[in-house]
Amino acid sequence: MKKLGLLPRILIAIALGIGAGFLLPQWAGRIFATFNQIFSQFLSFIIPLLILGLVAPAIADLGKRAGKMLLVTVGIAYAMSVAVGLLTYGVSYLTFPSIVQAGAVTSDGAGDLAPYFCIDIPPVMAVMTALILAFTLGLGAAQLESGGLRRGIDDLRRVIVMVISKVLIPCLPLYIFGIFLNIAYSGTAGTVIATFAGIIGVILALQVVVLIAQFSLASLFSGLNPLKALWRMLPAYFTALGTQSSAATIPVTLRQTISLGVNPDVAGFSVPLCATIHMSGSIMKIVSCSIAILMLSGGDYSLGLYAGFIAMLAITIVAAPGVPGGAIMASLGLLSSMLGFSDADNALMIAIYIAIDSFGTACNVTGDAAIAQIVDRIFRGKAIAA
Repeated sequence: MKKLGLLPRILIAIALGIGAGFLLPQWAGRIFATFNQIFSQFLSFIIPLLILGLVAPAIADLGKRAGKMLLVTVGIAYAMSVAVGLLTYGVSYLTFPSIVQAGAVTSDGAGDLAPYFCIDIPPVMAVMTALILAFTLGLGAAQLESGGLRRGIDDLRRVIVMVISKVLIPCLPLYIFGIFLNIAYSGTAGTVIATFAGIIGVILALQVVVLIAQFSLASLFSGLNPLKALWRMLPAYFTALGTQSSAATIPVTLRQTISLGVNPDVAGFSVPLCATIHMSGSIMKIVSCSIAILMLSGGDYSLGLYAGFIAMLAITIVAAPGVPGGAIMASLGLLSSMLGFSDADNALMIAIYIAIDSFGTACNVTGDAAIAQIVDRIFRGKAIAA
């Protein structure tokens, strides 16, 4: 199993969990329910620390890079991410009622497998406290000449990345196995699987629309045919599908972006930066899947609630690239605090997100080239540090 990637392990866990739900006796299922209770408590405990350890260094990195080009690039990337989030909300709001059986999966605990015992692990701080503290420390570390604070938050980041890679990611398949075991035991497995099969189709179709829209916007600045430009970026798209990493795809993205006529200096600045801050594809998945889960459980998914969630999400997940499962891990705190997600909801989000993770990454890196075209036109003939 260790030789398999995370996605195959997650898919195997889902299949085994559903199968075991019809075969395992209740006493055996409760063993996995006990593990899930302990793991979910640890996950709740680590979420504020995860936000603090990932977001603070990311804010410090951005704060140290002065210049108008940085501000413009960050502004465009953030605006695109928020716009895609709002578009995804609109499409989901209109199309999902015909796909999702509202209220089909309740979160009242009725019919669930009960753990043998429970362990409470309270978090050291609230999610919003962690987020504000991360911004404060990140901005402070960027301004202070002494490196003590920066070394401290960098060390915290290394600890958090270690926890993610050595504890959370290895345990996720077993955790998701337990979640789908419980779903099958409660008799709602068919509804959940059918729902998300249809939703994934909507997400992939929406991704095509978003990329065409991004390159159409870029064409207003560059004058290039958007479809031809998008076609030229396909090597980066398919590389990201294979690597599932924005960072690992940077060399290909950079090469293809330069082939669009973007100044190599501008491309060399904007492409690596956008690999960190431009997360349209990731936001698309998180917004659509979270709406589907709220529809299934009969929760609130109003525009007012989601507008604030999307605005915060576009900031929070700038720390995600380079960390396995970083985007969904960084978003768990907001899902719980702003949308009211339960531990089971978060686990379902993780499973579905990872199942289509490579498509979100591919959308992110391809859209980076559209941003680079816009920045190149704005700063044509100007120094990067201006």
